[in-house]
Amino acid sequence: MPGPEPMQEPPAPEAEPPPRRRGDWLRLYGWLAAILAAVLVGGWILFAAGPPTEAELREQARLTGKKKLLIGVKDDTPGIAFRDKTGAFSGFDIDIAYLIAGQLGFRPEQVEFLSIETEDRARRQATDADGNFVTVDLVVATFSITPGRLQDPSVGFSSPYLFTEQSVVTRADHSRVTSLGQLAGEKVCTLGTSTSEGPLAESGAKVTAENKISACFEGLETHLYDAVSTDAAIMAGFVARSGGKFRHHDIGLEKTEMWGVNAGTNTSLRTLVELALYRSYADPQNRTWEEAYDRHIRPLLAANPGVNVAQSTQPCLRAPQVRRWPWERALSDDGC
Repeated sequence: MPGPEPMQEPPAPEAEPPPRRRGDWLRLYGWLAAILAAVLVGGWILFAAGPPTEAELREQARLTGKKKLLIGVKDDTPGIAFRDKTGAFSGFDIDIAYLIAGQLGFRPEQVEFLSIETEDRARRQATDADGNFVTVDLVVATFSITPGRLQDPSVGFSSPYLFTEQSVVTRADHSRVTSLGQLAGEKVCTLGTSTSEGPLAESGAKVTAENKISACFEGLETHLYDAVSTDAAIMAGFVARSGGKFRHHDIGLEKTEMWGVNAGTNTSLRTLVELALYRSYADPQNRTWEEAYDRHIRPLLAANPGVNVAQSTQPCLRAPQVRRWPWERALSDDGC
Protein backbone atom coordinates (compact mmCIF):
# COMPACT_ATOMS: atom_id res chain seq x y z
CA MET A 1 0.00 0.00 0.00
CA PRO A 2 1.20 3.46 -0.82
CA GLY A 3 2.21 5.54 2.11
CA PRO A 4 0.37 8.66 3.15
CA GLU A 5 0.84 11.72 0.88
CA PRO A 6 3.21 14.27 2.24
CA MET A 7 1.48 17.23 3.89
CA GLN A 8 1.54 20.41 1.71
CA GLU A 9 2.66 23.54 3.35
CA PRO A 10 0.11 26.42 3.26
CA PRO A 11 0.95 29.28 0.82
CA ALA A 12 2.87 32.08 2.26
CA PRO A 13 0.63 35.09 2.94
CA GLU A 14 0.98 37.99 0.50
CA ALA A 15 2.92 40.85 1.78
CA GLU A 16 0.60 43.64 2.93
CA PRO A 17 1.26 47.08 1.47
CA PRO A 18 2.85 49.39 3.91
CA PRO A 19 0.22 51.52 5.64
CA ARG A 20 -0.36 54.93 3.99
CA ARG A 21 1.13 57.55 6.12
CA ARG A 22 -1.12 60.24 7.60
CA GLY A 23 0.66 62.89 5.59
CA ASP A 24 -0.18 61.13 2.31
CA TRP A 25 -3.89 61.13 3.13
CA LEU A 26 -3.80 64.77 4.07
CA ARG A 27 -2.12 65.66 0.80
CA LEU A 28 -4.71 63.66 -1.18
CA TYR A 29 -7.62 65.35 0.59
CA GLY A 30 -5.94 68.68 0.05
CA TRP A 31 -5.64 68.12 -3.70
CA LEU A 32 -9.27 67.02 -3.94
CA ALA A 33 -10.45 70.03 -1.94
CA ALA A 34 -8.39 72.36 -4.13
CA ILE A 35 -9.82 70.88 -7.34
CA LEU A 36 -13.38 71.11 -6.00
CA ALA A 37 -12.84 74.68 -4.87
CA ALA A 38 -11.41 75.64 -8.26
CA VAL A 39 -14.42 74.13 -10.04
CA LEU A 40 -16.87 75.91 -7.72
CA VAL A 41 -15.08 79.23 -7.91
CA GLY A 42 -14.72 79.01 -11.68
CA GLY A 43 -18.38 78.11 -12.08
CA TRP A 44 -19.42 80.93 -9.79
CA ILE A 45 -17.26 83.44 -11.66
CA LEU A 46 -18.82 82.36 -14.95
CA PHE A 47 -22.30 82.48 -13.41
CA ALA A 48 -21.81 85.83 -11.68
CA ALA A 49 -20.26 87.43 -14.76
CA GLY A 50 -23.22 86.56 -16.98
CA PRO A 51 -26.52 88.39 -17.56
CA PRO A 52 -28.96 88.91 -14.66
CA THR A 53 -31.02 86.05 -13.28
CA GLU A 54 -34.78 85.94 -13.58
CA ALA A 55 -35.07 86.85 -9.89
CA GLU A 56 -32.74 89.82 -10.37
CA LEU A 57 -34.75 90.95 -13.39
CA ARG A 58 -37.95 90.86 -11.34
CA GLU A 59 -36.30 93.04 -8.72
CA GLN A 60 -34.91 95.44 -11.33
CA ALA A 61 -38.30 95.61 -13.06
CA ARG A 62 -39.90 96.64 -9.75
CA LEU A 63 -42.24 93.66 -9.74
CA THR A 64 -41.32 92.44 -6.26
CA GLY A 65 -44.28 93.06 -3.96
CA LYS A 66 -46.39 94.52 -6.77
CA LYS A 67 -50.08 93.69 -6.26
CA LYS A 68 -51.51 94.66 -9.67
CA LEU A 69 -50.19 94.50 -13.23
CA LEU A 70 -51.72 97.24 -15.39
CA ILE A 71 -52.01 96.40 -19.09
CA GLY A 72 -53.29 98.72 -21.81
CA VAL A 73 -55.46 96.97 -24.42
CA LYS A 74 -57.97 97.83 -27.11
CA ASP A 75 -61.62 97.47 -26.08
CA ASP A 76 -63.56 97.56 -29.36
CA THR A 77 -61.94 94.91 -31.55
CA PRO A 78 -63.85 91.62 -31.66
CA GLY A 79 -61.58 88.60 -31.71
CA ILE A 80 -58.58 90.64 -30.59
CA ALA A 81 -59.55 92.71 -27.55
CA PHE A 82 -63.20 93.43 -26.81
CA ARG A 83 -64.95 94.65 -23.66
CA ASP A 84 -68.52 93.44 -23.30
CA LYS A 85 -71.41 95.10 -21.46
CA THR A 86 -70.32 93.55 -18.16
CA GLY A 87 -66.87 95.09 -18.50
CA ALA A 88 -65.13 91.76 -19.15
CA PHE A 89 -62.34 91.68 -21.75
CA SER A 90 -61.78 88.84 -24.22
CA GLY A 91 -59.78 88.17 -27.37
CA PHE A 92 -56.40 87.07 -28.67
CA ASP A 93 -54.48 90.03 -27.20
CA ILE A 94 -56.16 89.43 -23.85
CA ASP A 95 -54.98 85.81 -23.80
CA ILE A 96 -51.45 86.88 -24.74
CA ALA A 97 -51.53 89.43 -21.92
CA TYR A 98 -52.56 86.72 -19.45
CA LEU A 99 -49.81 84.45 -20.80
CA ILE A 100 -47.19 87.11 -20.06
CA ALA A 101 -48.68 88.11 -16.72
CA GLY A 102 -48.67 84.50 -15.52
CA GLN A 103 -44.98 84.16 -16.34
CA LEU A 104 -44.33 87.40 -14.45
CA GLY A 105 -45.94 85.87 -11.36
CA PHE A 106 -49.38 87.51 -11.49
CA ARG A 107 -52.63 85.60 -11.12
CA PRO A 108 -55.51 86.53 -13.48
CA GLU A 109 -57.27 88.43 -10.70
CA GLN A 110 -54.12 90.55 -10.25
CA VAL A 111 -54.24 91.75 -13.88
CA GLU A 112 -56.12 94.96 -14.59
CA PHE A 113 -56.95 95.84 -18.20
CA LEU A 114 -57.31 99.49 -19.15
CA SER A 115 -58.57 100.79 -22.49
CA ILE A 116 -55.93 102.45 -24.65
CA GLU A 117 -56.30 104.28 -27.95
CA THR A 118 -53.93 103.98 -30.88
CA GLU A 119 -52.14 107.31 -30.43
CA ASP A 120 -51.50 106.65 -26.72
CA ARG A 121 -49.76 103.26 -27.05
CA ALA A 122 -46.23 104.67 -27.30
CA ARG A 123 -46.74 106.74 -24.14
CA ARG A 124 -48.51 103.83 -22.37
CA GLN A 125 -51.35 106.17 -21.40
CA ALA A 126 -54.61 104.25 -20.88
CA THR A 127 -57.87 105.40 -19.29
CA ASP A 128 -59.53 104.04 -16.19
CA ALA A 129 -63.26 103.67 -15.52
CA ASP A 130 -63.47 107.38 -14.61
CA GLY A 131 -61.75 108.50 -17.80
CA ASN A 132 -58.48 109.41 -16.08
CA PHE A 133 -55.20 108.74 -17.86
CA VAL A 134 -53.09 106.06 -16.19
CA THR A 135 -49.57 104.92 -17.09
CA VAL A 136 -49.72 101.16 -17.59
CA ASP A 137 -46.94 98.63 -17.13
CA LEU A 138 -47.42 96.99 -20.53
CA VAL A 139 -49.25 97.68 -23.78
CA VAL A 140 -50.68 94.68 -25.64
CA ALA A 141 -52.77 96.49 -28.23
CA THR A 142 -52.16 95.55 -31.89
CA PHE A 143 -49.02 97.72 -31.76
CA SER A 144 -46.97 97.17 -34.94
CA ILE A 145 -43.17 97.25 -34.72
CA THR A 146 -41.72 99.78 -37.17
CA PRO A 147 -38.27 101.38 -37.62
CA GLY A 148 -39.67 104.75 -36.62
CA ARG A 149 -41.25 103.47 -33.43
CA LEU A 150 -38.07 101.61 -32.55
CA GLN A 151 -36.30 105.00 -32.56
CA ASP A 152 -38.77 106.39 -30.01
CA PRO A 153 -37.00 106.33 -26.61
CA SER A 154 -40.33 105.88 -24.81
CA VAL A 155 -41.08 102.61 -26.65
CA GLY A 156 -39.56 99.29 -25.63
CA PHE A 157 -40.83 96.56 -27.95
CA SER A 158 -40.68 92.85 -27.34
CA SER A 159 -40.14 90.48 -30.24
CA PRO A 160 -43.30 90.05 -32.37
CA TYR A 161 -46.09 87.87 -31.03
CA LEU A 162 -48.30 87.96 -34.16
CA PHE A 163 -47.82 88.46 -37.91
CA THR A 164 -50.62 89.98 -40.00
CA GLU A 165 -50.90 92.38 -42.97
CA GLN A 166 -52.80 95.46 -44.12
CA SER A 167 -56.04 94.78 -45.99
CA VAL A 168 -59.27 96.54 -47.02
CA VAL A 169 -62.91 96.05 -46.01
CA THR A 170 -65.84 97.45 -47.98
CA ARG A 171 -69.57 96.91 -48.04
CA ALA A 172 -70.52 93.67 -49.74
CA ASP A 173 -71.74 95.41 -52.93
CA HIS A 174 -68.37 97.08 -53.60
CA SER A 175 -66.32 95.82 -56.52
CA ARG A 176 -63.28 93.70 -55.80
CA VAL A 177 -60.25 95.59 -54.47
CA THR A 178 -56.80 94.17 -55.22
CA SER A 179 -54.63 97.23 -54.53
CA LEU A 180 -54.77 100.46 -52.58
CA GLY A 181 -54.59 102.39 -55.84
CA GLN A 182 -58.16 101.30 -56.61
CA LEU A 183 -59.30 103.37 -53.63
CA ALA A 184 -58.11 106.66 -55.16
CA GLY A 185 -60.80 109.29 -54.66
CA GLU A 186 -62.81 107.09 -52.28
CA LYS A 187 -63.51 107.91 -48.64
CA VAL A 188 -61.43 105.51 -46.58
CA CYS A 189 -61.24 105.30 -42.81
CA THR A 190 -58.30 104.05 -40.75
CA LEU A 191 -56.84 104.46 -37.29
CA GLY A 192 -54.95 107.67 -36.57
CA THR A 193 -51.16 107.24 -36.20
CA SER A 194 -51.44 103.67 -37.49
CA THR A 195 -49.08 102.13 -40.04
CA SER A 196 -51.95 102.01 -42.56
CA GLU A 197 -52.44 105.77 -42.75
CA GLY A 198 -49.35 106.56 -44.85
CA PRO A 199 -49.91 103.99 -47.63
CA LEU A 200 -53.55 105.06 -47.91
CA ALA A 201 -52.64 108.73 -48.32
CA GLU A 202 -50.08 107.82 -50.97
CA SER A 203 -52.73 105.87 -52.91
CA GLY A 204 -54.85 108.96 -53.45
CA ALA A 205 -57.67 107.91 -51.14
CA LYS A 206 -59.56 110.52 -49.12
CA VAL A 207 -58.35 109.37 -45.71
CA THR A 208 -60.09 109.96 -42.40
CA ALA A 209 -58.29 108.88 -39.23
CA GLU A 210 -60.50 107.85 -36.31
CA ASN A 211 -59.43 107.17 -32.74
CA LYS A 212 -61.27 103.84 -32.62
CA ILE A 213 -61.66 101.23 -35.33
CA SER A 214 -65.29 100.66 -34.32
CA ALA A 215 -66.03 104.23 -35.46
CA CYS A 216 -64.67 103.36 -38.91
CA PHE A 217 -67.02 100.41 -39.23
CA GLU A 218 -69.99 102.41 -38.01
CA GLY A 219 -69.20 104.94 -40.74
CA LEU A 220 -68.84 102.19 -43.33
CA GLU A 221 -72.25 100.78 -42.49
CA THR A 222 -73.91 104.20 -42.69
CA HIS A 223 -72.14 105.05 -46.00
CA LEU A 224 -70.05 107.78 -44.40
CA TYR A 225 -67.01 105.84 -45.67
CA ASP A 226 -66.52 103.68 -48.74
CA ALA A 227 -63.86 101.46 -47.18
CA VAL A 228 -61.83 100.74 -44.06
CA SER A 229 -58.16 99.76 -44.16
CA THR A 230 -55.85 98.58 -41.39
CA ASP A 231 -54.43 95.25 -40.18
CA ALA A 232 -56.43 92.24 -41.39
CA ALA A 233 -56.49 90.69 -37.91
CA ILE A 234 -58.10 93.85 -36.52
CA MET A 235 -60.88 93.89 -39.13
CA ALA A 236 -61.66 90.18 -39.43
CA GLY A 237 -63.90 90.17 -36.37
CA PHE A 238 -66.05 93.02 -37.72
CA VAL A 239 -66.50 91.17 -41.01
CA ALA A 240 -67.43 87.96 -39.21
CA ARG A 241 -70.03 89.78 -37.12
CA SER A 242 -71.55 91.71 -40.02
CA GLY A 243 -73.76 88.89 -41.26
CA GLY A 244 -72.52 89.34 -44.82
CA LYS A 245 -72.75 93.15 -44.92
CA PHE A 246 -68.99 93.59 -45.29
CA ARG A 247 -66.43 92.16 -47.71
CA HIS A 248 -62.75 91.66 -46.90
CA HIS A 249 -60.13 92.20 -49.65
CA ASP A 250 -56.52 91.03 -49.81
CA ILE A 251 -54.54 93.85 -51.46
CA GLY A 252 -51.29 91.96 -51.94
CA LEU A 253 -48.95 94.11 -49.87
CA GLU A 254 -45.59 92.49 -49.08
CA LYS A 255 -45.10 94.33 -45.81
CA THR A 256 -45.77 92.25 -42.71
CA GLU A 257 -47.39 93.90 -39.71
CA MET A 258 -45.61 92.58 -36.61
CA TRP A 259 -47.35 93.16 -33.30
CA GLY A 260 -45.13 93.67 -30.25
CA VAL A 261 -45.60 94.33 -26.53
CA ASN A 262 -44.52 97.77 -25.34
CA ALA A 263 -42.78 97.76 -21.95
CA GLY A 264 -41.59 101.35 -22.27
CA THR A 265 -38.26 102.24 -20.70
CA ASN A 266 -38.35 99.31 -18.25
CA THR A 267 -35.72 97.19 -19.99
CA SER A 268 -35.77 94.48 -17.30
CA LEU A 269 -39.51 94.08 -17.70
CA ARG A 270 -39.07 93.89 -21.46
CA THR A 271 -36.56 91.03 -21.02
CA LEU A 272 -39.04 89.18 -18.78
CA VAL A 273 -41.77 89.65 -21.40
CA GLU A 274 -39.35 88.27 -23.97
CA LEU A 275 -38.68 85.28 -21.72
CA ALA A 276 -42.41 84.61 -21.34
CA LEU A 277 -42.96 84.68 -25.10
CA TYR A 278 -39.87 82.57 -25.69
CA ARG A 279 -41.03 79.87 -23.29
CA SER A 280 -44.36 79.78 -25.09
CA TYR A 281 -42.56 79.42 -28.42
CA ALA A 282 -39.83 76.94 -27.46
CA ASP A 283 -41.69 74.62 -25.08
CA PRO A 284 -43.68 72.01 -27.07
CA GLN A 285 -45.80 71.37 -23.98
CA ASN A 286 -46.84 75.03 -23.76
CA ARG A 287 -49.71 75.55 -26.18
CA THR A 288 -51.09 78.77 -24.71
CA TRP A 289 -50.36 80.78 -27.87
CA GLU A 290 -51.86 78.12 -30.15
CA GLU A 291 -54.95 77.85 -27.96
CA ALA A 292 -55.42 81.62 -28.07
CA TYR A 293 -55.22 81.56 -31.88
CA ASP A 294 -57.64 78.63 -32.14
CA ARG A 295 -60.07 80.26 -29.71
CA HIS A 296 -60.19 83.76 -31.15
CA ILE A 297 -58.71 84.04 -34.67
CA ARG A 298 -59.28 80.70 -36.37
CA PRO A 299 -63.11 80.99 -36.05
CA LEU A 300 -62.91 84.23 -38.08
CA LEU A 301 -61.24 82.68 -41.12
CA ALA A 302 -64.39 81.22 -42.69
CA ALA A 303 -65.99 84.69 -42.88
CA ASN A 304 -62.81 86.17 -44.38
CA PRO A 305 -61.96 83.86 -47.31
CA GLY A 306 -58.94 84.65 -49.44
CA VAL A 307 -57.41 86.94 -46.81
CA ASN A 308 -54.32 86.07 -44.77
CA VAL A 309 -55.84 87.25 -41.51
CA ALA A 310 -52.87 86.23 -39.34
CA GLN A 311 -50.09 83.68 -39.37
CA SER A 312 -51.23 80.57 -37.48
CA THR A 313 -47.88 79.87 -35.81
CA GLN A 314 -46.15 81.94 -33.18
CA PRO A 315 -43.32 84.05 -34.60
CA CYS A 316 -39.83 82.71 -33.92
CA LEU A 317 -37.99 83.99 -30.86
CA ARG A 318 -34.42 83.49 -29.71
CA ALA A 319 -33.63 82.83 -26.07
CA PRO A 320 -33.24 86.13 -24.17
CA GLN A 321 -30.12 86.85 -22.16
CA VAL A 322 -31.12 85.53 -18.73
CA ARG A 323 -28.53 83.90 -16.43
CA ARG A 324 -29.34 80.33 -15.46
CA TRP A 325 -27.46 77.32 -14.10
CA PRO A 326 -26.97 74.56 -16.71
CA TRP A 327 -29.45 72.25 -15.00
CA GLU A 328 -32.11 74.98 -15.18
CA ARG A 329 -32.00 75.14 -19.00
CA ALA A 330 -35.05 73.08 -19.82
CA LEU A 331 -35.39 74.77 -23.22
CA SER A 332 -33.03 75.13 -26.14
CA ASP A 333 -30.92 78.29 -26.35
CA ASP A 334 -31.56 78.40 -30.11
CA GLY A 335 -35.16 79.49 -30.50
CA CYS A 336 -34.94 79.83 -34.28
